[in-house]
This record gives sequence, C-alpha cells and structure tokens, in this order.
Amino acid sequence: MARIPTHAPAMPADIDVSKPSAARAYDYYLGGSHNWKVDRDFGDRVLQRVPAVKDFALENRAFLRRAVTWLAEQGVDQFLDIGSGIPTVGNVHEIAQKVNPRAHTVYVDYEHIAVAHAQQILDTEDPRRERTDVIRADLRDPVSVLEHPSTRRLLDFDRPVALLMVAVMHFVAPADGVDETMARYRDALAPGSFLVMSHFTREGIPEDMQRQAAALEELYADTPNPGYFRDRAEFTGLFGDLDMVPPGVVWLSDWRPDRPYDGDPARTMVLAAVGRKAGTPLAAGRTPPA
Repeated sequence: MARIPTHAPAMPADIDVSKPSAARAYDYYLGGSHNWKVDRDFGDRVLQRVPAVKDFALENRAFLRRAVTWLAEQGVDQFLDIGSGIPTVGNVHEIAQKVNPRAHTVYVDYEHIAVAHAQQILDTEDPRRERTDVIRADLRDPVSVLEHPSTRRLLDFDRPVALLMVAVMHFVAPADGVDETMARYRDALAPGSFLVMSHFTREGIPEDMQRQAAALEELYADTPNPGYFRDRAEFTGLFGDLDMVPPGVVWLSDWRPDRPYDGDPARTMVLAAVGRKAGTPLAAGRTPPA
C-alpha cells in the first residue's frame, strides 16, 4: 500500500506481546518496521539458523507481484487476499489497480496488527471502502471469510475472482481439515476464477537446505504459528481439479520470471503455482461497479 503508517495503531487488549507473530516476523524479514522486540529477537534467531528465509520473503513478494499483474492483465478485477499480512510497499490492490483502476480487493488476516495497519492505510486511500477493504477472520473458517459483509459487498462470486493464499497454508495443520477447507474455497469460486498459492516444501531441496528446513520447523514450533512442510503432491492437491496455469508447480522464482534469478531456485524451499477453474471465459463477466 502506498503510504505505510509510521506510528502503530492502538493495541488490542487480547494481543500477547510476549510471543512472536508470524506476520510481524515476516515484516521484519522484509525490512519493515511494524514489529516488536519479541519479533525481532525471534527473527534474528531464525536468520542465524535459516539465512535463506530472507530470500524466501523477498522472492515470495516478487511472485505475488508477478501473479497479480498477470491476472489483472488477463481481465481479473476481483481479488481476495487471504493471509495478506502487514502492509508493505506494493500490495495487491495497488498492483491490480495499475492495470485496472476499478479492480476490487478484500484483504483477510487474523493478526490484529496486520488488520489495524491496513485499516489505517485504507482510511486515507479509500475511506469509503469503495474498492478495497480489510477484514479480520480465520481462514480455517471459510464461512467467516466468504460470508463477511465486506467480502459480499465488494466481490461478486458469480464472476471470476482471484483467490490469493500466498505463504499462508503452511501455517495450517493437517489436523485442521485442510482438504475440506480448500474444497470450500474452491467451490465458492465461479468458473474462470484463479487460485494462487505458495508453500514451503522439503522435497527436492539441497542437503544443506534440509538442515535449514528442520531448524525453521523447530523454531516456529514454539510460536503461536507453527509451520508444516508439504511435498509437491500434497501442495498440488490443494488445487483440487483446477487446471494448472503454465508453468505449473515450480519454485517461486521460476513462475513466469521477469528477471534472472541468481542461484538455485530450490534454495527458497518454496513451491508456487496458479490454478484456474474451468468454465466461462473472463470476457463474459461484467465489470465491478464504479
């Protein structure tokens, strides 16, 4: 988002400031300032044992930018960004609206600070929430996301929607009904919609990265946001019967790159893909209201 607040929003009373947050640690990896000492201390421990995590964070943002740009160029004008995180430069609505100023975006996160900062920004950029809004909801409860008044107001699910779940599903445990959750989201999408995801994996990464992967899992296990690695087949399964957009399931930096990647893409430890729900061409839909 264009104007990042320099002061913190009011802190909700139910935030546990003694534990690091995945969203705030991610902000720290990206060089952001919306994090606390507990997050920075945790982030430093992670970076000491898993130096690749900063590269992952940067490459993940680059993948998000490329995917949203490509989708907007295909005519997609509705975006549902689940696990959107703390605002940083170049967020989804900004990227999409560079291509189509009338694009609509709904951000979803469970992290209080991520939602509060996004609300601060939108109070300036879109105070009437005409094209963009942010809601606090748990992605494991699809109804709370899909039926939220702001979601229903801004997004028309009879038309194609781009569902973005970038670097978030690896925080959802297998025991939390991942397959059922993803099926509910996919079923809500109209033909011609897209699903964009990235996810940590141990499959196919170099031996030294296996040690970093184990350290990453160990470090996050003691936080409110433990992480779970999935192999290529498990990641692909999250897309159900959607058609994979070329180049299919690849490493982050290999998805429609716009610049050379200096190094082995497998060292990011992250797979990325975009799937499309078969059906009515995008051109058949109506544009969102002005």
